[in-house]
Amino acid sequence: MRPIITLLTDFGTADGYVAELKGVLLSAAPDVTIVDLSHEIPPQDVEAARLAVARYWRRFPSGTVHVVVVDPGVGSDRTALAVSSEDRFLVGPDNGVLSPALLASGSRAVSLRTPPTASATFHGRDVFAQAAAHLASGTAIDALGGPCLDPVIRRTPEARRASDGSVIGEIIAIDRFGNAISNLIAPRGGQIDIRGRTMPIVRTYADAPVGDIIALVGSTGFVEIAQRDGSAARVLEITRGTRVTLRSPGA
Repeated sequence: MRPIITLLTDFGTADGYVAELKGVLLSAAPDVTIVDLSHEIPPQDVEAARLAVARYWRRFPSGTVHVVVVDPGVGSDRTALAVSSEDRFLVGPDNGVLSPALLASGSRAVSLRTPPTASATFHGRDVFAQAAAHLASGTAIDALGGPCLDPVIRRTPEARRASDGSVIGEIIAIDRFGNAISNLIAPRGGQIDIRGRTMPIVRTYADAPVGDIIALVGSTGFVEIAQRDGSAARVLEITRGTRVTLRSPGA
């Protein structure tokens, strides 16, 4: 199988940044398959990138190299990383975007060497793409730099149990459909309180009439607030960090 390199960035597609990235990759490793995951991460939104990485990095075959470039600290003294985790590689800035792989048992990180000719404003092209091409071509990760023993790790906030037995969480992401994804886990159902609304947890979007606001357990395993055929985030003015409460059935 041809080596796979995936790309996740906040570059958008209106400019030539993604094209430059691909040009470097294909020049250095012409046999790779490049997979565009998304270039629509909101600009400088490290947390959105981290959550996206958590969804997909294990879904790709062993040997895949994931390039993640959401890098508001580019050109500063932040470290550039390559990570080896569960037979896959990830390359990106040391700002927390690679946390899902770093948290896996047995992961290793190295600090990438920055070429003296690298642009101070485009490490995606001049540092990360070069490292990814080397890894996809079979270069050992330890040949790319020295060990990084204290990489930046970001974690999803934990929900907390209140004195009345309810569990208080928060919205951690809003997807393009306007679904508000929380940090709550509800294996036994229950009901959700958010922005003055109370709703039971249903199984799927089709369990409610068009326009209804519902709660359900999404594909990530977390409780989501959604509007049937609409945007719950817009209707309820939900943003990242909005409080959400889980109550047990019948409470």
